[in-house]
Order: sequence, then structure tokens, then C-alpha cells
Amino acid sequence: MKKSLRLLFVLALAASPAFSSFAAEAKRVVVVTVTTGFRHSSIPYAEKTLQKLGEESGAFTVVDFARQPEVQVPHKPNKPKDLPDGADEKAKARHDADMQKYDAEMAKWTPEYEAQVKDLQAQFDAAAKQSLQKVSPESLTANKIDMVIFANTTGDLPLPDKEGFIKWIEDGHAFAAMHSGSDTFHKFPGYIEMLGGEFETHHAQVPADLVAADTAHPANAGLGSKWDLKQEEMYHIKSQDRARVHILWYMQHDPNETATQVFFPVSWCRMAGKGRVFYTSLGHREDLWSDDPALPGRVNSPEISKQYQAHILGGIKWALGLADGNATPNPDVK
Repeated sequence: MKKSLRLLFVLALAASPAFSSFAAEAKRVVVVTVTTGFRHSSIPYAEKTLQKLGEESGAFTVVDFARQPEVQVPHKPNKPKDLPDGADEKAKARHDADMQKYDAEMAKWTPEYEAQVKDLQAQFDAAAKQSLQKVSPESLTANKIDMVIFANTTGDLPLPDKEGFIKWIEDGHAFAAMHSGSDTFHKFPGYIEMLGGEFETHHAQVPADLVAADTAHPANAGLGSKWDLKQEEMYHIKSQDRARVHILWYMQHDPNETATQVFFPVSWCRMAGKGRVFYTSLGHREDLWSDDPALPGRVNSPEISKQYQAHILGGIKWALGLADGNATPNPDVK
């Protein structure tokens, strides 16, 4: 009950007239939702929620989106794995069905069809590159952008100037990423270093009992020392130097093996040069982004959705310099 009251206070404060004074000087934000890898079904909800949070808080305005091209590129199917020795009849039947489906899909991949797919891929690449011109250093500077948000991006994005983009952040601008923003640019060390960690893997979705490493940070959103999610896809993170990040939320065990005690980072912030960076690995599920009670398949309650929204709003406001918060590395958190 106390957590709910604190959260309501934070949300009410963000929407209060005092905060509406930001409207005339709202920070300018570009949201990127381009993917070249897995594409989350929650992305449309992420776009709507980020726009809503900016409008309701008055803290920032989403002035543009770098969105996915409309060109659809078919992908060659992956052959099912061989059956292990000793597989039962049920497993054999399932494997046979998978192989039949695979053979039917592969039958479409004639040389002519592959040539069509290659052409579609070229169209997609050109359109994605054009969309991402919005986050070229020149465009960001010309349009006086204060922050770029990677909302569930994946893969190696065709940014026009990757190194220039990192330098733009380090020169004193803001960056935030949600969920698969860490499953982006695996082959670009400059991005991984700027972000402060990299997606390694995930397992089945599970309940998550989060622990706060910093209850005073805006990304805590007034939730206090604990935050429980009904279900989420929890990311295992690699390439993280604890001495270079300020952990915000974490777990004290492997989310899929609760008996395994381990430090499991979930959200953090850091300074990248003069720039501020906020990341949360949460945001896979639509019912975290959307607080619509009628959302089909809802498992997390609308209250948990509002907690998530307050979490990312707090992180965004901190990164934009609109809310005070510590970014000193805290490697002793356990």
C-alpha cells in the first residue's frame, strides 16, 4: 500500500502544474524503433507510451521517430535440430511435423525467389538508412535534439555515423535504451561501452523480484527497496564493468533458477563523457508498456504497468538533467 501511495505521488507530481512549466522548454527527443534482428510486438506500445509520458509530464517532446521501413523481407527458415538419442514417440512426431513445415518453406526458396528476397533486402537497407538519418550527428545538431531513445531496437543498425553518434552523446547529450537496446550493435564496441552492458541470452519469462540499489534515484519512481513483476523476459547481461555503472535495479539470484544466488543486473545509469545514459532491460512485454486494463493477454496488472512507466520516465528525466540522481559507480551492491 505504501509503495502504491508513493508511486501515485510521483505520477501526480510529474503531471502537476509545476511540471507543466517545462512545456515551453520541453527537451527534444528522437525515438528509434528500427530493428534488423528480432522485432518485439511491444514496439507500437513503446512508441505510444513514450509519446504519452512526454506529453503528460511536459518534461520532453518526442519530435520524431526513426521507424522500421514498410518493406517486408522474408527470412530463410532454420532447419530443425536433429532428434537426440532415445527420443520418445511424441518427440519424434513433433520433429516430423517440424521437418515437413521446414521442407514446405524451403520449397519456396528457388533461385528466382532468392533474387526477389535479395532485392527486398536492398530496399529495406536503403529505407532503414534513410530513416536513421534522423540520428546523424548533423541532423541531431541542426534539430537541437537533447536525447535519443532506443526503444527495443535490435541488430546492427545502419547509422550514418556510429562513432559520431557516440561522440554526440559524450559531448553532453542524453541517451536511453529499453530492453533489447542492449541486443543492438554487438559488433560495435563503442556502443557497448557507452551503454555499459550487452545482452547475452534469456530464458523463459518468469516472475521477477527486483531489489533497488538506489531508492533515491528518479528511476526508482518512489517504489522503495523492492519491486515485484508478475512476468517478464529477464536478460542475462555480459560485457559489464561494475566499476563503470551505477546499478539501479537488480536481482539477487538467477531469475530462472531461483536457488542460484548471483548478482543479476536489471537497470543502471552512467556518465558517458559529459553525457548521461540510462538503461533498463525491462520492456519485453506489452503489458509493461501499456496500462490499458483491457489489453489482451494481460498478466502484469495496470498498476505494474504504471510503475514501469514511472521507472522509465524517472530515468529519462535524469538523463535529460531534469531530475537529480547519483551516477557514481556502485560495484559493492550485492
